[in-house]
Amino acid sequence: MASKNAMITIAGRPNVGKSTLANMLAGEKVAIVTNKPQTTRNRIFAVVNRGDTQLVFVDTPGFHKARNKLGDYMVRVVNDSVTDVDAVCLVVEPTPTVGTQETLLLEKLAGVGSPVVLVINKIDSVKKEELLAVIDVYRGAFDFADIVPISARTGENVEELLKVLETFAQDGPQLFPEGMVTDQPEKQICAEIIREKLLLCLEREIPHGTAVVIERFTERDSGIIDLEAVIYCEKQSHKGMIIGKHGAMLKKIGAMAREDIEEFMGTKVYLQTWVKVKENWRDRDGLLKNFGFTDE
Repeated sequence: MASKNAMITIAGRPNVGKSTLANMLAGEKVAIVTNKPQTTRNRIFAVVNRGDTQLVFVDTPGFHKARNKLGDYMVRVVNDSVTDVDAVCLVVEPTPTVGTQETLLLEKLAGVGSPVVLVINKIDSVKKEELLAVIDVYRGAFDFADIVPISARTGENVEELLKVLETFAQDGPQLFPEGMVTDQPEKQICAEIIREKLLLCLEREIPHGTAVVIERFTERDSGIIDLEAVIYCEKQSHKGMIIGKHGAMLKKIGAMAREDIEEFMGTKVYLQTWVKVKENWRDRDGLLKNFGFTDE
C-alpha cells in the first residue's frame, strides 16, 4: 500500500496551548501541560496515523526572549524545528492583534518557505463573531496556507485541522512504527510528569529552576515498576519549599505524579523522590548536558 508522511511543527509563543494540541492530536499525553510559560523545554514528537498517512507533529518550547543558557537552548530548538518541515502550525490566541512574538515568528517563517497554517486556539473562550476580527488581522499580516480556528482543550475543529494538514503529506515511508505515539522514552515522560507537578504545585520562579532525573527505572516480574527520581533545584531555600513542612509538599508532588505515571504505564508504580541543590544549573553547560538539554 502506498504511504505518505508529513513533518509538521507546532510553533507559537509560550502558553498558547501547543502541548495541549499535541496531546489532543496524539490521543494521549505526550507533553506536559500547565498554565505556566516555558513548560515545554525540548522538542517532542507526537505521531498521528490516518489511513496510509502518518503525520509527525513537533511540539516546541514557546518562542521567548532567553534569560539563561537553558533559554538559549529552547530558542534554538524552536529555530531548528521550523526549518526542513512540510508545514508549520502557528498557534495563536483569539485576540485581534498580532503580538510582538508572533510578528518575530512570522518574520522567521517567511524566510523558511514552508507553508504556514494559522491555528487560532481557545475558540471556546470567545464568541464566534469575535473570531472574524482575529482572522482579518492575521490575514493582513501573512500569506497563510490556511486558517483554522480550534479548541485544543475540547477538540472542537481538530478533525478539520487534521484534514488540512494531510494535504501537505508527501509520498514516502512511515517515519515511526505503527502504534508509536511519541519519540519520548518512557523514562523521559515519567521525569516530565514529575516536573509538571512541580510546576502545578509551586509558586513563582522555583519550578522553572527545577530539573528531574530518573536515577532508577526497573520492572519487577509482577510488572510493578520501581522509580527513583532526583529533583534538582538552584537554591537551598527552594529545596526547603519543594520538600515542605514535614515533607508534605514533596509527598503531594510524588502522589500526584505517581497517579499519572501509573495511568501512563498501565501498571502499579513505586516512586521515590529526592531533592538536591545544583546552583545556577540553567547557566552551566556541563549540567545542561547531563540533564538532556543538548543540541547533539
